Amino acid sequence: MTFAPRTWTSGEVATAAMMNTEIRDQFNSFFGAWTTYTPGIFAETGTAPTIGNGTLTGRYLKTGRTVDWVAQLTWGSTSAPGSGGGSENWMIGLPAAPAAGFTQRIILVDVFDASSSLHYSASAIYSTSNGGTFRTIVSNRADASGIWDSTLPIVYAAGDILYASGRYEAAS
Repeated sequence: MTFAPRTWTSGEVATAAMMNTEIRDQFNSFFGAWTTYTPGIFAETGTAPTIGNGTLTGRYLKTGRTVDWVAQLTWGSTSAPGSGGGSENWMIGLPAAPAAGFTQRIILVDVFDASSSLHYSASAIYSTSNGGTFRTIVSNRADASGIWDSTLPIVYAAGDILYASGRYEAAS
């Protein structure tokens, strides 16, 4: 539901407007359009990447405290990875803060290397850092194993894309 349901009182007469608000509108919220958001990008150590002429976009659907979301980082020719020697462990913002202690690895991440047309897939964990982020992208693929950062699985160049999606319980 999109908001707390009404508390009805004994003898109250239900109007059409009340029923529409309490039943129809709540039901329709389950099938509503996704909301766009602009995720932040942070670094666990060092300085955060700069998007430059690239893009970082996101969309989400929040039903009650369940959040389904997608985010896409498209690297531009003036995008920069930040500092930290490649180990800065990027963190990308979520649309709503996750519930405390919720760090299950249920985020799916895909990186597309435009120069080779290769895809790399991995999982990630949720973090309450910076109001809610995902971070520590881990892959067990032989050519991209370990924690992903600005140099693994690829050194990002114009046209490369990091795509992520997941579902989690929001803090409120």
